[in-house]
Amino acid sequence: MTGTPRRRNIAPPREDVLAAVMTTVAERGLDGLTMAGLGREVHMSSGHLLYYFRTKDELLLQTLEWSEARLGTERRALLTAPGGARERLDAYIALYVPEGHRDPHWTLWLEVWNRSQDADDDARARQAAIEDAWHRDLVELLADGIACGEFRAVDTGRAATRLRALLDGFSVHVTVGIPGTGRDQVLDEVRRYVDETLMTGPASGGGADAAPGPASGGATDVTPAS
Repeated sequence: MTGTPRRRNIAPPREDVLAAVMTTVAERGLDGLTMAGLGREVHMSSGHLLYYFRTKDELLLQTLEWSEARLGTERRALLTAPGGARERLDAYIALYVPEGHRDPHWTLWLEVWNRSQDADDDARARQAAIEDAWHRDLVELLADGIACGEFRAVDTGRAATRLRALLDGFSVHVTVGIPGTGRDQVLDEVRRYVDETLMTGPASGGGADAAPGPASGGATDVTPAS
């Protein structure tokens, strides 16, 4: 008598697992994300998940990298789109800031940041690569705006670092739901900061990001920082 063939436990595509992580975080938050629960979602045992991802920390970091790759594609598209540098900078900022309270991508970012205190060198380097991609694109955008006369001559590396620090701080507030820091309010505050520190014209002040001019004996640095 021939028995019924046993079905092999075939793992789903990696992207299906990572997408399921993001869906779970969006619907139930990080507290609702367990290896057993995720396994049920993708029809795998928690043991199989650990076989493929080793640890929950690694699963979260891979999910973040996957989500960032999708955002990176969107970011590069908007940075090369027609329009002025200010218009593209506003689009960059809008993509950076969370959609609202408990935004799944930023919720995941905050968790990975928190866990990175005990991360190994490889995990830290991968997180730094994500940060560097956002920074390089912003430096290039600022340099482009300076070259076409939309932005004041500033040290692009310093200006990008300070603008992203502002965006990070506000984005944490949006994600955790601090009153008075909703997405629309944050976007308005950041636009004002850009007006005050980057835009040309009589309304813009000197600011700490201004590059030294001839009067101080320094050279104006408008090239992207490496």
